[in-house]
Amino acid sequence: MNKPLYVGIDVGGTTVKLALVTEEGVLQEKWEIVTNREEQGKFIMRDVAKAIVLKTAELNIPMSQVVAAGVGAPGYIDVENGIIVEAVNLGWKDYSIQDELENLLNIPVVVDNDANLAAGGEKWKGAGEGAANLLAVTLGTGVGGGIIAGGEIIHGQAGLAGEIGHITSVKSGGAPCNCGKFGCLETVASATGIARLGLEAVQRNPDGYLKRVLDEFGVVSAKDIFDGAKTGDPIAIEVVKESSEHLGFALANLANALNPEIIVIGGGVSKAGPFLVDYIRESFNRFAIPKIAKETILNIATLENDAGVIGAAWLAKQKRTSV
Repeated sequence: MNKPLYVGIDVGGTTVKLALVTEEGVLQEKWEIVTNREEQGKFIMRDVAKAIVLKTAELNIPMSQVVAAGVGAPGYIDVENGIIVEAVNLGWKDYSIQDELENLLNIPVVVDNDANLAAGGEKWKGAGEGAANLLAVTLGTGVGGGIIAGGEIIHGQAGLAGEIGHITSVKSGGAPCNCGKFGCLETVASATGIARLGLEAVQRNPDGYLKRVLDEFGVVSAKDIFDGAKTGDPIAIEVVKESSEHLGFALANLANALNPEIIVIGGGVSKAGPFLVDYIRESFNRFAIPKIAKETILNIATLENDAGVIGAAWLAKQKRTSV
């Protein structure tokens, strides 16, 4: 008898990542299709269903072996009913994605925020494997997050739990955020925010590694700042310290409230690796309750671009086995 497979689907603004995943969490096959955003994204799920049918046929896998699907998408989501309340980048608004994909594939479908599912992926098969209580933070263009407590994703009353990027700094003022507030964590800890801090630092101190990068390329990226800090450039180090101070403070206070076993740090900024973790840990330890500071593990995410599809498959399996 063929073992059941789960489909993990991670919808992004440019591509949709798909995977067939076993009950044990092993990626059997993964692939991508272009995200068709024409007519407010009305064709995306049709394209996804077609891609799944074609891929299973190509691999000689009967569709009866595919028992459930999980979908991760950006934006605000009514997870109870599988409705995308709003996903601006995709054009979706009050879109019943669960019903549509269930009708197309004739299998159970679950839907959740992409950051939550990345957390689920890391909890199942990544840097948080086996942890029942986990906090995940994604440092990319913005700052996303997911909270897992007692082995379950925490959604909150409006489904917005885990919006870590919009914790506001204790300092007054701060840079404007896309959410309309000022001084959000996203403005200082995302790749975009760190780059902004770096540019401001160069403008105040036109010297050293970052100035040379700016003169040569016309921009300073978050990677440039970490590269400079690793060489000992004092201006780059100050930028890393400032960003890490905010992030460590935010994570410490979240840990004081949630007491996770593991905090997983992912996204493009996390490629700085242990160097980044060391700076965050310094701030984290100062602001966390001593016992929590001592017992909380800070890990760099390991699944990278596969976290979303593995997390989506994990959620599909959780929902199917709980019924």
